[in-house]
This record gives sequence, C-alpha cells and structure tokens, in this order.
Amino acid sequence: MTFPIDPTVVDPEDIGEKRATLEMSHEEAVEHVRETFEAAGFGVPVEFSVSGMLNEKIDAGRDPYYVLGACNPAMADRVLDASEGRVGALMPCNVVVWEEKPGVQTVYHVSIMRIGRLLGMAPDDEEMADIVAETGEMVEAAYAAL
Repeated sequence: MTFPIDPTVVDPEDIGEKRATLEMSHEEAVEHVRETFEAAGFGVPVEFSVSGMLNEKIDAGRDPYYVLGACNPAMADRVLDASEGRVGALMPCNVVVWEEKPGVQTVYHVSIMRIGRLLGMAPDDEEMADIVAETGEMVEAAYAAL
C-alpha cells in the first residue's frame, strides 16, 4: 500500500493536532470538555467510554479513555457538499479525553477537515480552505476555554 502522504513528515499543524492537559478528575474533565466544545458551537451527538467497553468486553484493565464526537451541523453540511460526501466517513470530529494519571487528563483532537484534504477525500480549493479555517477557529476557541 502506498500512502498519499509520507506520515513521517506530517507536521502536527498539518493535521490540526491539539492537546491540552486538565488537572481534574476524569469525569469532571469529560463534562468540562463537552461544555466547552458546545459553547464554541459544536454539538456532541455521539460519546462513549472506550475504556469502559474494553474493560467490560475483554477485561482490558484500561485507564479512563472517553470519546466525544463533536459536530457543528452547518460545517458538516458544507464539508459533505465540498467533498462529495466522502469526509462523512471521518465524522464526527472526535475529541478524546484520557487519564494520564489520577487527577491529570489529556484532551486530544485532530482536524478531520485537514486530514480529509491531505488524503484527497476533499478538494484543495478555496471552499475547503474556508471550511478548514472556520472549523479551526471554533476548535481554537474551545481549546482556549479549556
């Protein structure tokens, strides 16, 4: 298999990678991240505890790990049109909260809009650039409020 890009040279900025550290319990962090992203214009239509599922199904013994599927309907509608529906395979925009140690949580996100464009799933045109910029501003606002 040949990758459309060389993953060893991808800069975190290229994929909109964002990280934050929160000093609070895992449950408090999940609630705080949900509220912060909602205040920045995202809904959270999907969420689940990956660690809870794995611990229940295969006794993984995994520390708390939670996924919040964030989505802004207007942006989702625009990117579906711009990408002929293909970026929908990457939706929703996941924000992950995992426990580094008790009382310390990592909040992690990558831009599906940037990744979709890098992988050729969305065009590298002005409309997609506007979508990337606008969703990036929303994520920046959320991270600034964390």
